Amino acid sequence: MTHRHAALRRTARTALTLAVSGSFLFAGTAAATAAGSLDLGSLGSLGSLGSSAFGSSAPSAVETPRLPSVDNFRDVAGPGYTNTLGLRLNTGVFYRANAITPNDTDLATLGSLGLSAVYDLRTDEEVAQKPDRPVDGAEYVRIPILSGDLAAGVAKLKTPEDARRFMQDMNRSFVTDPAARAGFARLLTDLADTSGPQLYHCTAGKDRTGWTSALLLGIAGVSRETVMNDYLLTNEYSAASIERTYQGIAATQGQAVADVYRPLLGVDASYLQAGLDELKAQYGTVENYLHTGLGLSQATIGQLALKLLG
Repeated sequence: MTHRHAALRRTARTALTLAVSGSFLFAGTAAATAAGSLDLGSLGSLGSLGSSAFGSSAPSAVETPRLPSVDNFRDVAGPGYTNTLGLRLNTGVFYRANAITPNDTDLATLGSLGLSAVYDLRTDEEVAQKPDRPVDGAEYVRIPILSGDLAAGVAKLKTPEDARRFMQDMNRSFVTDPAARAGFARLLTDLADTSGPQLYHCTAGKDRTGWTSALLLGIAGVSRETVMNDYLLTNEYSAASIERTYQGIAATQGQAVADVYRPLLGVDASYLQAGLDELKAQYGTVENYLHTGLGLSQATIGQLALKLLG
């Protein structure tokens, strides 16, 4: 073991002790503390728990396949994300995706990943419209997040700005809606407690899935820029299907309607930011959101960090 690796491990052990005692948990960066605000910067500093407490200098590396028929499938750890201490996140642990409706080739690829569980975050109506295909060896778990008649809400939209507000309000509901919080709490707890690689998804893999991924990356201690850039990758990964959907709406309902709905098809930084701003307003800190809002134990959060960085 090199001197650098030994030093990193000593730092990890020391920080683990502090985290367990509660004195280091979500300590935050000096800049965030001085500003007295919770923004993407303090989401990044949320990962102070993970970044120095559980880091490994030589984590596993798994090549993540691109799946044409599940185009927003990707690894939560990215192609090689590192946290603010320069520690690389473990790949092949947590995957995120849009609906699991692959062609046979992509289904076989998913089956080769050794997934232990697939978590479907969609409503009953969404599942009925587009059921998942079973993945070999993986338990299928339903954790519906979001309530109410989404289609009715979408039908009321009159302008693109209405659509953007709709998406911002959805992200706020991840903080304010007790049922949504219960769903995220169950998902994060299951991810922590279940062994083996796991996958979670919603319909487009961008909103409920995006919020979950932002929390996991924050726990791992990645920078705010990485959190946001990862969130925005949906616009790249799903570009072709977004355009197909947009053109389909234009062909069947007219260009004006397609323009109104276009903000619903991808993601915008303001969507995630709206959720984070609501988190600050309701809970003050990410720590309070995870502990009080979601009811997660420190052990659960620590286990998630260990999986991502251990």
